Amino acid sequence: MQIGNVKLVNPVVLAPMSGVSDRPFRLLAKEMGCALVFTEMVSAKGLLCAPAKSLPIAMFTEKERPVGIQLFGGDPDVLAAGALIAAGLNPDLLDINMGCPVRKVAVRGEGCALMRDPGKVYRIVSAVTRAVKLPVTVKIRKGWNEAAVNASEIALAAQEAGAASVTVHGRTAEQGYKGYADWEIIARVKEALAIPVIGSGDICHPRDAARMLAETGCDAAMIGRGALGNLWLIKRTVHYLATGEMLPEPTDSEKIRMALLHLSMLTKARGEQAGVRVMRKHAAWYLKGMWGAAQVRSLIMKAETKLEMEKFLSSLVPD
Repeated sequence: MQIGNVKLVNPVVLAPMSGVSDRPFRLLAKEMGCALVFTEMVSAKGLLCAPAKSLPIAMFTEKERPVGIQLFGGDPDVLAAGALIAAGLNPDLLDINMGCPVRKVAVRGEGCALMRDPGKVYRIVSAVTRAVKLPVTVKIRKGWNEAAVNASEIALAAQEAGAASVTVHGRTAEQGYKGYADWEIIARVKEALAIPVIGSGDICHPRDAARMLAETGCDAAMIGRGALGNLWLIKRTVHYLATGEMLPEPTDSEKIRMALLHLSMLTKARGEQAGVRVMRKHAAWYLKGMWGAAQVRSLIMKAETKLEMEKFLSSLVPD
């Protein structure tokens, strides 16, 4: 699969997840073989008005390539100006968020709210593609709600405006992350477009990705919440799609070792206090389903130091 001049080595992509897909998470995903990663969404207005706060979110390392910076906003000129700043960091591509269903984003006419105005979608993508030389991609949803399913119309507007690919999440904004993703809408968008389409929604097992690719004809599968505490899903999916062989689920020991590595990377990147606090939610995801995890999870949520968290995590799998 190729997006503009960016060639992907396999059809497995990591979703941009706010509060999750920071640099350590992306690096771990890359270690698992992920073909493309994205930053957390970055406010285009923030890049212009509060760069000290917004620029760090967009920063990445060479080991993460190919990597895309995801921008959000509602004004074509502001998004174009923010895209120029983001392009200065030299990512492989830029992505425009038109799929975030969070109320505080949507009420400002950003994220998935943009899908209510195909004309504005065209103006935004057009402004950004004129401003930068990088491939510009767009992430959308099925529609605003079931009465306004317009993913194909929005995707066509983005393509006409110069988008290099479109990612489609098969839920409406009204659904949020509830219920099931509609993969049929991904197939309809793929049939309508000439550019690559990435499918998103309900990839929790390698077979889900294989089934999505087969049923929808999409060019790649995007893994999001299925990777929380389970980055092996990426490795197992890449391997399964390439060979048809199913690698085993990670053992409890492997989960703990990964959690400890993740903790170390977070504290190095953010400092001990902030890193430990961010790690609390990741640790809870790593421990999900493990015997004796409930008691340890309550201790982890109170941990303030790296040493404390290492002790609590290691107690689940004694040497």
